[in-house]
Amino acid sequence: MSTYKADRTRQYIYIALLCAQGVIIGLLERMIPFPFAFAPGAKLGLANLITIISLFTMSIPDSFILMCLRLLLTTLLGGTLSTFLYSGAGAVLSWFGMLLIKQLGEKRVSMIGISAAGGILHNVGQLLVASLIAQSWTVMLYLPVLAFMGILAGIAVGIAANFLFEHIDILRRLRYDRTKRRKKGATHENSSHVA
Repeated sequence: MSTYKADRTRQYIYIALLCAQGVIIGLLERMIPFPFAFAPGAKLGLANLITIISLFTMSIPDSFILMCLRLLLTTLLGGTLSTFLYSGAGAVLSWFGMLLIKQLGEKRVSMIGISAAGGILHNVGQLLVASLIAQSWTVMLYLPVLAFMGILAGIAVGIAANFLFEHIDILRRLRYDRTKRRKKGATHENSSHVA
């Protein structure tokens, strides 16, 4: 087996493992009663932890595939079309937002900041779908409450992600390898422009 095929096989296994963990976290989160009655629909967003890990340890296409697989499997294992629409809109908007913010660099925005932004954007995506279904923008008046909850949940998930990257060697190594490959690619691209 060639080195490229071996690397891709390892990557597929890694995607499958993260996907399974994300699905399990998502299903467990549905069973947890949310303590804040004043914010119905708000969630802790624990599965966002998997998205953050993927953004820091794998390529953009692989991270997107992971998010789509997680959404599909979570829906098939206990969701409905409406939950798929709400979760899908929130997850996609959150993923794109976190990806863009991550491009600013770790010196400007921390992992916790990226996660908090993802929490807010997830709620924005859900409210946009709700507005389209209800055919009324008054649903967006609920945004300040959900945004506040999203920030709190995002900060908690970001702290958890930081903890995992600091204490789990394999995640730290994957993050380092990903950063090194990205820098090497940027250097190669710059040198080809100069030539």
